[in-house]
Amino acid sequence: MRRAGCDESPDNGCVAGETPDVRIVLDGTPLLGTRTGIGRYTARLSEALAELPGARVRLLGLTARGWYALRGAVPPGTRAIGPPLPARMLAACWSRSEFPPIEPLGGRGDVVHGTNFVQPAAVRTPGVVTIHDLDFLDTSANGASGDGRERLVARSVRRASVVCTPTSAVAERVVARFGISARRTVVTPLGVDPEWFEARPPDPRVRRQYGLPENYLLFVGEDGPRKGLSTLLEALDPTLPPLVVAGPSGTGGEDSLPSERVTRTGYLPEEELRGVVAGAAALVLPSRDEGFGLPVLEAMAAGVPVVCSDIAALREVTAGHAHLFPYGRATALRAALRRAVESAGDHESREAARGHAAGFTWQGCAEATMRAYRLARS
Repeated sequence: MRRAGCDESPDNGCVAGETPDVRIVLDGTPLLGTRTGIGRYTARLSEALAELPGARVRLLGLTARGWYALRGAVPPGTRAIGPPLPARMLAACWSRSEFPPIEPLGGRGDVVHGTNFVQPAAVRTPGVVTIHDLDFLDTSANGASGDGRERLVARSVRRASVVCTPTSAVAERVVARFGISARRTVVTPLGVDPEWFEARPPDPRVRRQYGLPENYLLFVGEDGPRKGLSTLLEALDPTLPPLVVAGPSGTGGEDSLPSERVTRTGYLPEEELRGVVAGAAALVLPSRDEGFGLPVLEAMAAGVPVVCSDIAALREVTAGHAHLFPYGRATALRAALRRAVESAGDHESREAARGHAAGFTWQGCAEATMRAYRLARS
């Protein structure tokens, strides 16, 4: 058996007539702890990559504390590699220099992919980095974090051979902000798990466990400053269903409404989250900035109306299937919420939105990412 595209050199690991294996090393650190957006992205992407012909996926933990836990957290078809690595020391070094290179630390492969904004330094291995959004620039400008993260991400973008982004909107901002060529960017849209299309409203046990109202609006995500939760709270009035907030508490401090109008569930396991989303009158994402906004597609897949702010990434992802409003405008948001609740019986619109969501798959994300790897290696 010979792999197509190979020469017959005895040290290249393949023979002519077969497709050569591609050794992919990904930063698997986001798999540790509570899996929010980037953790889910890393898990689904690595699993989908492992299903592609010729892909050998290895996950490197840029962590000393979570090194052992990563061994049990990697998806099927992949494996964890490398020794415990001191994350803070590596970040400090890589924000200022190309030392230490990743290869001696366990990151030997045909391509090294930084899945969470940080591209490891390398001697010879081409690198790909995913930039999910540019909110960290606004955070740094507001003094919420030092300039170290901005310097690290900027150096990662310039170090990488190719930059992956979840939307064209983010790609355009990366090109403008860091001055790189648009030819070095590849858009790799996220996927919707098939289970979302079968999601059903929560059963009585789940409703009791989380104190869910019979009818509710839903916000999914961490309630940090960019998420616009304060505008949503201002938009609520007695004519609208109460609000459920699902996700870990952030730094927003958005608890100004009486508790009878807001129910917090905390972080939800994925199966329970799907049910809570499917039972909502509408999902609301009133963000100032998003790189992709996966909850809006998941809600569409579950047949739930979506209301979100009129920003570039969300316009791109929802493609006319959401009720948009100008960011920060509570009155406009209130009107959009009313339209969404009233549209619940519009079967045609709901099915059109479901069809749109069905076009986003993790296989598609993996295939687009493989194109980025080929470009990086060319």
